[in-house]
Amino acid sequence: MTFMMIVLAVIGGAMLSIQAAINGQLGSKVGVFKSAFLTFSVGALITALLIFFFEPKHATSLLDVPKWQLLGAMFGVPYIVIMVFAVQRIGTAVATVAVIFGQLTMSMLIDNFGWLGNGAIPFSMNRLGAILCLGIALFFIYSSNRSKAAPAKEMRHQATVNE
Repeated sequence: MTFMMIVLAVIGGAMLSIQAAINGQLGSKVGVFKSAFLTFSVGALITALLIFFFEPKHATSLLDVPKWQLLGAMFGVPYIVIMVFAVQRIGTAVATVAVIFGQLTMSMLIDNFGWLGNGAIPFSMNRLGAILCLGIALFFIYSSNRSKAAPAKEMRHQATVNE
């Protein structure tokens, strides 16, 4: 079951990268906030249908949970807006790895201190190694983008001059 959850999480991550690439293109054409609005509107509609047809009854409703738990819904908005904006400027790979770096770092803090009602999982050297490796990956991917961006920019400039 653990392996299946890891596979599903990897698939979810792949879908986020696809979403970021598509939303980056859409945002450059119609605007960052309109792209984010579409994401949340369609997402809300699909989620409402999933709730209606598949969600089992729960003893607790959204109105009964501690109010701070409802704040989690607000954190998706900055993520989508930032990704639509960032993908246009730094590319899907750099934006995605940067997001994963932020997720990994914050999730390890949450685990270590048991924040937000989660069980504590102590920080370790292996976890530090994972953060460092991802930071190095981010550096190399970003560096690769920068070295490729200069010739591509010159080619676009040359094509404009030739027209």
